Amino acid sequence: MVVPPIARDVVACAGALLVLVTMASEIGTLIVPRPVANWLTKVIDRTIDRAFLQLTRPIREYKRRDRVLAPQAAALLICQLLAWLLLFYVGFSLLFWPFVSGGITQAFTTAGPALFEIGSARVTTGLERTILDIASLTGIITVTLQIAYLPTLYSAFNRRETDVALLNARAGVPSWGPELLARTHYALGSGASTIDTLPDLYKAWERWAADVAESHTTYLPLVRFRSPRALSSWVTALLAVLDSAALFLSLSPKQAPTVPARLCLRAGFQCLGDIGRAMGYPIPAEPDPASGISLTYEEFLSAVERMRKVDFPIEAEPEEAWPDFVGWRVNYEQAAYALARAVDAPPALWSGPRRHATPPIPPKRPPEGRPPK
Repeated sequence: MVVPPIARDVVACAGALLVLVTMASEIGTLIVPRPVANWLTKVIDRTIDRAFLQLTRPIREYKRRDRVLAPQAAALLICQLLAWLLLFYVGFSLLFWPFVSGGITQAFTTAGPALFEIGSARVTTGLERTILDIASLTGIITVTLQIAYLPTLYSAFNRRETDVALLNARAGVPSWGPELLARTHYALGSGASTIDTLPDLYKAWERWAADVAESHTTYLPLVRFRSPRALSSWVTALLAVLDSAALFLSLSPKQAPTVPARLCLRAGFQCLGDIGRAMGYPIPAEPDPASGISLTYEEFLSAVERMRKVDFPIEAEPEEAWPDFVGWRVNYEQAAYALARAVDAPPALWSGPRRHATPPIPPKRPPEGRPPK
């Protein structure tokens, strides 16, 4: 069957459009320093996520599931590169079709060696040579940019995980907001409360939240990078810090570091909301205070009891503090729960449901020490 020249020209235009769309996806993902609507990255992310969801579906133990999920981010990056190269291959092949005499098969045979730098292809005209050179440069640039992209990713990952690892000693593993306040006051049984260190902690996590919001919305695969420890996660760590600030402001408003805690809360729920919206979740920019939260009053009371065991200074009665706590938590609960479910974060207390019905894991606590004589 002989394809008329006009049909080849239309297909070549479609190939050129495919090349341009793929270039836009690559540039938006790897070069533009801001969140860019990228359909290709989202499609690849969802495809890889569904594949790993099927792999982990029969696994009930969380630590085993975490080991299976550990390569998910790497698989996402590799598939992202392969998808770009495949789309460029198809696009340039269609672009070559009007210039070759051997049909569509010859067009693919001509584009392949140039794009993948394997072998060589014969061309006769200057226009064909130009397209061939562009295809060759496109393949080289795509692979080079992806390789150069990795140090940026791992630099952001290391910055994120340093503060998460430091928090583990304060908030337990998995991290939990009330545990953070209790341990900070108890100070491992030293007999001297270290609550005065919380303002610095909230300032550090305000900056951390701003850094993570910028890096994880610009380079979305970072969301899938898991912590080195199975029960540690950036999502539950940030949630624990935000819960501790909300609890402190609600239960001890006179002693709480009001400005650092409020700034940390603001940066934290903006971080969670920005990343959630970048991943496609319908998270409102300004949550409705009347919508309430999923956390129950009974769970709140158990946290207050945990804090009272170490004589944490509580000024307000739980029933008085509860509305204030709800008013703070409504700003970030929906986004935190969505992200924790999406990345299958450790099932920490107060972190919402997961795809797999896994009971919440309380933080591991060191044995109680004795104050020095």
